Amino acid sequence: MSEHDVRLQQLQTWLAEQLPPLFAAREWGVVPEAELTPASSDASFRRYFRWQAGERSLILMDAPPPQENCEPFVRIAALLSSAGVHVPQVLAADLEQGFLILDDLGRQTYLDVINEHNADELFDDAIEALLLQQRLPLDSHLPHYDEALLRRELQLFPEWYVQRHLGLTFTPEQEVAWQRISRLLIDSALAQPKVVVHRDFMPRNLMQSAPNPGVLDFQDAVNGPVTYDITCLFKDAFLSWPEARVQAWLHGYWERAKAAGIPLQASFEDFLRASDLMGVQRHLKVIGIFARICHRDGKPKYLGDVPRFFSYIEAVLARRPELAELGELFASLAKDEGARA
Repeated sequence: MSEHDVRLQQLQTWLAEQLPPLFAAREWGVVPEAELTPASSDASFRRYFRWQAGERSLILMDAPPPQENCEPFVRIAALLSSAGVHVPQVLAADLEQGFLILDDLGRQTYLDVINEHNADELFDDAIEALLLQQRLPLDSHLPHYDEALLRRELQLFPEWYVQRHLGLTFTPEQEVAWQRISRLLIDSALAQPKVVVHRDFMPRNLMQSAPNPGVLDFQDAVNGPVTYDITCLFKDAFLSWPEARVQAWLHGYWERAKAAGIPLQASFEDFLRASDLMGVQRHLKVIGIFARICHRDGKPKYLGDVPRFFSYIEAVLARRPELAELGELFASLAKDEGARA
């Protein structure tokens, strides 16, 4: 029997113990017969199942220790809920086994339903939720997006994409250039005003629900740069928007955030530069992560979206001369790869 099957049996045993008191506490009556079906999985070790009986449904999270830890999810769900953000309510938890029962926020993510016609309306709701989150005071229990974390993330690019995926090693000159680029991106991030940051605030993690949106996958939240989540929202791993539309959305967010008293850059130009550089840091990290998911975890499908991130970075390189060295590094890597091939 596979490890997954053993986990699923353990989850079902735990669920059978939890449902009667859960139903009694909420006066839902007798626990009915129900189906358990896969709801989703992600790039981590977590899995989700949907428990469905007629109109009533629940979501079960299977987060196997020691790879996953449910405690931050439970704690940050409470934090975001306290601000009015629509997150799953934790109905039962066994942190030791890594099992949670959550209320069901629906079956359709923003990624499933968003298109050029409804994007304005959906993003309007998403920004409203983000502003609720960003109004929260910095939380003493959240890690800070500090230099060490920013640098660790950036190093995923040379370690997993350049070395493991391309099979290349930086020359001494490329290494020096990489360190200068990293310094510029880290300094820009650290100079930004800080808010509570979701860290993966993108259409795949937003559910179309009432109230809209339902927000998922927030367990890696930190205190960090104000531009991070909004940049993530519009420069997504799985879908891209015309640059002019993104600029307009960013401007709308900046106006609303300013009116809401969110700490942010005084001028839109400064905000846009910070957003551009924050995006480049994230995109380099994600390229590294997608290479790692392929080569370490045996999930190659994510590599198909790597060109999208290079496109995002190239659009920024075209308008940010201070990043010229990164463009040169990309060109030299492409040349090295061609020579090796």
